[in-house]
Order: sequence, then C-alpha cells, then structure tokens
Amino acid sequence: MERKPETQIQNAPSDIISSVKFSPNTNQFLLVSSWDSSVRLYDVVNNTLRQKYYHDAPVLDCAFHDSVRTVSAGLDNLVKLYDLNTHAESILGSHDAGVKCVEYSSKANGILTGSWDKTVRLWDIRDKDCVGKYEQSNGKVYSMSCIDEKLVVATSERKVLVWDLRNMGQYLTRRESSLKFQTRAIRCFPNKEGYVMSSIEGRVAVEYFDMDPEVQKKKFAFKCHRSKENNMELIYPVNAVSFHNVFNTFATGGSDGYVNIWDGFNKKRLCQFHLYDSSISSLAFSYDGSTLAIACSYLDEAEVPPEPVPQPTLYVRYVSEAETKPK
Repeated sequence: MERKPETQIQNAPSDIISSVKFSPNTNQFLLVSSWDSSVRLYDVVNNTLRQKYYHDAPVLDCAFHDSVRTVSAGLDNLVKLYDLNTHAESILGSHDAGVKCVEYSSKANGILTGSWDKTVRLWDIRDKDCVGKYEQSNGKVYSMSCIDEKLVVATSERKVLVWDLRNMGQYLTRRESSLKFQTRAIRCFPNKEGYVMSSIEGRVAVEYFDMDPEVQKKKFAFKCHRSKENNMELIYPVNAVSFHNVFNTFATGGSDGYVNIWDGFNKKRLCQFHLYDSSISSLAFSYDGSTLAIACSYLDEAEVPPEPVPQPTLYVRYVSEAETKPK
C-alpha cells in the first residue's frame, strides 16, 4: 500500500500544541506537549496514541532523553521525567518560574531546561539532580538549542547567549538579535556553523558562531510569512523552526498557517506546503529528515476570535528530497 505524503494524527491535544519532538533514531514515535497539561506519545506510523501523562498546568516543552525516557516542563515550574516502559513518573526538580524550553544534550549527557526565572539548568537523570544553574544575563529564556558543545539561548530584550557546554562558568558571547522584535524560535545548524532565529515580525535571521569579520559578513535576515491584502501587508509571527539534519535546510512555520522550507546557505526558498488549519505552533524533522511533524494551534492572535475557534491539529508529512534538498 502506498503511503500518503501527509497524515493527520488522531487524538490530538485539546489545547495549544506547544512542542513536537521525534524519538531519536526513528520517525515512528512523536512526543507532543500541550497547554491541555498533557504529554502524549504517538506512533505516527500506525496513527495511534500510545501513552499520555499529565502535569498540573500547561506543558510548554518536552524532549526525549533517550528512546525510553522523556522529560517535560511548563507552567507548574516542574521538570518531570517519564519512563515509557514502566510508566513511572518522577520529578527531577523545579525552576522558580515557568519552564519554556527542554533540550537533551548528548555532550552534557543530561537535560537542559530554560525558564522565565532567567536561568538554564542542567539535570542528571540518573541522580535526579540539578547539576548546574546558569544565569542568562538577566533575560527570560524564550527559546534555546544545542548541538554538541554549543548551546544558544534566546532571551527577552532580544539577546542571544552562546555557551560552551564543556565550560559553563561564563557564556562565550552575548549578542543582540539582528531582528528588531521579540524572538520566537532559535535552532542550531546541524553542521554547527551557526543558528537560525525567528521573530514575531515575519522575519528570520541566519547567524554564524565564528566572530571572524569575513564569516560575519555572511549573516543575513529575510522577510517571510507575510501576505498582501487590499494593499496592506499582513505580517505574521514565525513560531517554529526545525532543521533537516542531513541537508542543513530548515523549515519555518508561521501564524499565517504556512510551512516553508529554506536553503539558508544559498538564501533560497525551496518550497511552501499548502495552507494549514491555523497557526503553525511547532515543527520537528525526524533525525533522518524523512518526516516533518507539523502542529497547528490557534494562538489567540485575532482581535476577534474566529467562529468556531479552530481545534489543534497534528500532521506528519513524509517529505521528498525535492522539497528539502538544496538545488
């Protein structure tokens, strides 16, 4: 039986989908966190909801530590560990405010969480202990991403802090975002050369770690997720960014309901998918880039809410090389 290029996943969360993440080394299992306080594990190949557990408040992010253990956090300030085999839940610890970001770091062999309490914390899941607390230069953490030893943290006041996970005594650099408005998402290039960040004002920036002036000349920003209506430009937040690990291309998702794929090195858009049900709230490529998870959620952007308010929906798209490979 031929597989459809795109599948809508059944039993989606009942409130905003905050994050989608594929299991390491497979495109079969997808972890999903939501404002309905749930964390869900889907088998997207068989389109079934396999497991579900809850926090006491909206969950803002989730991650796989490995193929059998997941970590999630949100507005209850708690960092929760869940074992998919035994269904055992445990609390790793807590922040002093809502936790916005959860990332697994292979280099640190632990879980990194970023919070509105202006810290990033490192958790050892064996000892269920916080083994590092790092002040983020007085900025609330809005988005973060790590690759090998590099950690980038986008904070309030449009700042970006670059850290080396091998030496967390002090950040490497503190930069101002080249985007004039609040950061929504930041993601490291798989080739470790830099990062991509998006803002609420329909723009994306491609930045490089190397401070050599010749390298810094390559950085650029571009407008996207905008449309014209009656001679007026409508500008939408770019809520989500996800990289294709093989091709170093990336997907962006906006409140215009579109997903675009970009070749950042050649400054080109490779493709745009069809219009989705509502704002794209989260995106995730699988490790091999074969599959893209797409979360749609109405994010309360309109002055007058639509009638009826769109329900959250979840899709997996089996992308082709033509859609994702640099031309």
